[in-house]
Amino acid sequence: MKYYYLLAALVLLGCKGEKDKKATLENHTQITKQEPLQTPDKLLGELFAHVQLAQVFPDGKTFVDCTAKFPYDEIRVKYEQEKNKPDFELKTFVLENFEVPISISSDFKSDPNKSATEHLTALWPVLKRDSDIAHEGSTLIPLPKAYVVPGGRFREVYYWDSYFTMLGLVESGEFDLIENILDNFAYLIDTVGHIPNGNRTYYITRSQPPFFSQMVKLLADHKGDEVYSKYKSALRKEYEFWMSGNKITSEPMEHCVPTSVGTMNRYYDQGDTPRQESYREDYTQVEKLGGGKKMYRDLRSGAESGWDYSSRWFADGNSIETIETTDIIPVDLNALLYGLEEILVAISSDDQDFVSALQTSMKNRKTFLNDFCFNKTDGFYEDYNWVTKKQTGIKSLATVYPLFFKMASQEQADKVAEFIEKNLLKAGGVVTTTNYTGQQWDAPNGWAPLQWMTIKGLENYGHHLLAKTIAERWVTLNEKVYANTGKFVEKYNVEDMTLDAGGGEYPVQDGFGWSNGVYLALKNYLKTSK
Repeated sequence: MKYYYLLAALVLLGCKGEKDKKATLENHTQITKQEPLQTPDKLLGELFAHVQLAQVFPDGKTFVDCTAKFPYDEIRVKYEQEKNKPDFELKTFVLENFEVPISISSDFKSDPNKSATEHLTALWPVLKRDSDIAHEGSTLIPLPKAYVVPGGRFREVYYWDSYFTMLGLVESGEFDLIENILDNFAYLIDTVGHIPNGNRTYYITRSQPPFFSQMVKLLADHKGDEVYSKYKSALRKEYEFWMSGNKITSEPMEHCVPTSVGTMNRYYDQGDTPRQESYREDYTQVEKLGGGKKMYRDLRSGAESGWDYSSRWFADGNSIETIETTDIIPVDLNALLYGLEEILVAISSDDQDFVSALQTSMKNRKTFLNDFCFNKTDGFYEDYNWVTKKQTGIKSLATVYPLFFKMASQEQADKVAEFIEKNLLKAGGVVTTTNYTGQQWDAPNGWAPLQWMTIKGLENYGHHLLAKTIAERWVTLNEKVYANTGKFVEKYNVEDMTLDAGGGEYPVQDGFGWSNGVYLALKNYLKTSK
């Protein structure tokens, strides 16, 4: 199978000296670009759809994380020979031919005598993965250095999660591990062409919110500017990936959307079929509605946003059946790319033409967000629908990203702060949106990364009391749940602190990388802000 070339190259990489490693890595890079990674649906054909639609496993991600015990060709042939026999049982067949993965941290037992901070320090080794050993028949894209996984069903590294996990690694003094994760992401950029959603073959068609530049900045703040030099090439390639659709055309292309003030960006998955890990959910929904490739791509692109799913992407602001992710120019994505451009400007003095283009793009993004996305009536940044040429009307914490990157005026930031305090501040922190849709990235849920972005954005404009209040409420909620359950979880109900968070396609996961990281960082923030 095609992606076995990738696995074999990495096995060789781990067995050679430094000189040979470089040569092998260069060869591996060439192979990867020539031989695209194969996804489970392509490798297993009809068997894949049968397993996922029959819901052999309650969670569709379980099957795509299974490791084949035999070559895929053999399994397919065996399935064709046996599937029509009277005594054929699909689940039995799957268990005979695949190794089923376990949930991360499922065996970890909390010590009730430990404080939350002590618990999280003890949990880092549980969530840490050493450099991968290539396994034929696995969907895992092996990484050359150690990394941290979120926990629960998330057994691989995740792109934007890692920035918020790193905040906690800083507090724990784990700078070598941070650099390892950055090395892995640079490796993925060089070999795959971008940082995938996660290091799985079925994630290869999409990325996630581009926080790589902010991760580099985080390490540079502690180790010095040589960090920028080390990752300069990777940063530029990351930018080229997001801007690859930036052509002279009147129509959107890939991640790029032409506007009257220059190119803006959208979330855009290259695929237009059901997501591998949520095949049944996507297939059932699209078939029911008579949708097609556009709807599949919108579902996939919603996953690329990291907010899967939220009323941000729904035409009616309520139902996933009206999803239109690729029609939307998101506030957060364009602010993140502004941040990437800002860093590239600072480290690219040797290429003045590139710097000039970056500066123009930064100016355009700032103009677009402030003129097209800022709702002057409500004092809030909203996503913009380039098809209807209107703001979406959805109030979400994406509004804080221009504050985080200092793109707003003081007056705009003051209005955003006022809106947050009146409408999004709850007993346990800030709520993700004002809408109750049953989706996990809507009310009443709060998420660690958005607490951090909100707090830092408010701090940038002098709203220290509100920022501190949010931090105190979130930390209190985390500690309350930990005291009751012995766990840190993926998301929290910030409106009713007696209830668990809910919504989404899977149960609430524990572990949990970014919640751990943000908690540790906010504990230090509260300590130093007194």
